[in-house]
Amino acid sequence: MDPVWLLCAFGFGYLVKRIGLPPLVGFLAAGFVLKYFGVEQSALIDEIAGFGVILLLFTIGLKLELKQLLKPQIWLTSSLHMAITIVLLSLVIWSGVTVSLAAFSDLTIEQILLISFALSFSSTIFAVKILEETGTSTSTHGRIAIGILIMQDIFAVFFLTMTSDEAPSPWAFGLLLLLLIPWLIKKTPLTKLLDDSGHGELFLLLGILIPTAGAALFSEMGLKADLGAVVMGVLLSGHHRAGEMAKAMMSFKDLFLIGFFLSIGLSGIPTWQEVTISVFFSLLLPLKMILFFLILTRLKLRARTSFITTLNLSNYSEFGLIVGAAAVAKGWLPPHWMLIFALCISFTFILAAPMNMAADRIYAILQRKLLRFESDERLPEDETIEFLKEEVVVFGMGRTGNQVYEVMEKKYGKKVLGIDQNHEKIDALVLEGKNVIQGDAMDLNFWQRINLSDDPPSIILATSSHVTHMQVIKQLNILHCDLAVAAISRFEDEMMQLQEAGVKVVFNLYEEAGAGFAEHAFNSIYKKE
Repeated sequence: MDPVWLLCAFGFGYLVKRIGLPPLVGFLAAGFVLKYFGVEQSALIDEIAGFGVILLLFTIGLKLELKQLLKPQIWLTSSLHMAITIVLLSLVIWSGVTVSLAAFSDLTIEQILLISFALSFSSTIFAVKILEETGTSTSTHGRIAIGILIMQDIFAVFFLTMTSDEAPSPWAFGLLLLLLIPWLIKKTPLTKLLDDSGHGELFLLLGILIPTAGAALFSEMGLKADLGAVVMGVLLSGHHRAGEMAKAMMSFKDLFLIGFFLSIGLSGIPTWQEVTISVFFSLLLPLKMILFFLILTRLKLRARTSFITTLNLSNYSEFGLIVGAAAVAKGWLPPHWMLIFALCISFTFILAAPMNMAADRIYAILQRKLLRFESDERLPEDETIEFLKEEVVVFGMGRTGNQVYEVMEKKYGKKVLGIDQNHEKIDALVLEGKNVIQGDAMDLNFWQRINLSDDPPSIILATSSHVTHMQVIKQLNILHCDLAVAAISRFEDEMMQLQEAGVKVVFNLYEEAGAGFAEHAFNSIYKKE
């Protein structure tokens, strides 16, 4: 790749990050600027972009719980939203045809339906990046958003398969059936390779090989290559090293996704008419948002969960581009619609990015109005939390948090409470007899439901996300809670930010681990002597 392209991508990414937007918005802008100065899209950029998407979908699959897709909040929401969106957008475009708007005058009913279908998707790449930026990928709204996006991706794959010139191999659907028997993965040599590949470059190489091989296998069978990457990730999601692999692939995946965002910008220089059409569709974005919010609240999700999920999905999608490309290749749509889809994605990314980054502030402003839409019946994970007389509350029950909990439990007994977003983790810890509940520390409503007595508990933040820790402090400041807070951090700059935010005690994870090991080693040696 030309160094000038990388410099341009870095420059624009850095600038937009300085004004509070995700770098991906800058990468899109870099693509348009490069195109303006005559840079042409190359096969290399296309390959990098395609590989980045495959790695992204693989890491999504690694974190995906298949049974999540069977929840009505996911499959019913995605199905209803797509169907209603297609109908409403088709009516809007058809109205433009009937009044002889130049932009829509030559469109047939079939083309209107295709355009509406392409615009009914939300962006997987955008949502995942936003969830990573905000540290909420394992939250309730994060899991629901990703589940809905996976369902949408499956709809896109079915469309691409049905419109393919080649019929899928008879063995193709056998590959999909693998998802119904996840225990099969435990019987293959693949798990042995995962266990024996160490933690370095060999493990990283395996993380690249698995989705690449899965994509190639599905492509050979006449199915979408991207689906193969997702399926391989889902099959490995139950393995004890799935989380480690997802983390190992994160930076590598992000690097290749730069190519994807550049490729959108490099797709062409738009005319004023194409810009006008794209702006028009972007202004229809509230239609998608209202639909998502209404459906999710009717399916018993709380107003905040529904609202944040809606913001995660408030954009047009790269899969709309893929569907559009297939339609253009078939001659079903004029080629200029590809550029319109690309502009729609770009504009809605720019609109949605600041909304997502300020999601909690926006919700706090709209909270009273949004609460009116809540269902009287709640999901089990959304029920009101009744606290006992806990003296210590530990947020984040991962490896570090679990150890913190056990140390505190020896001192305070059952007056220690553990809280984590992951309900599977909570279920396992409950079986161990621990006093733990599911909760989202970044949820303002969660803190509002806590009964803060005259003798409030101490808070220990033991998650792996610095963003989460800072958000918790922000929530406590909103509620004017003067609690004793301790936090674990990994880097000096993060420790300084926590201290400046008012955290009374900050532990450097690496330093404390070294000190703990030294003390343990000394005690062991001393006892032997």
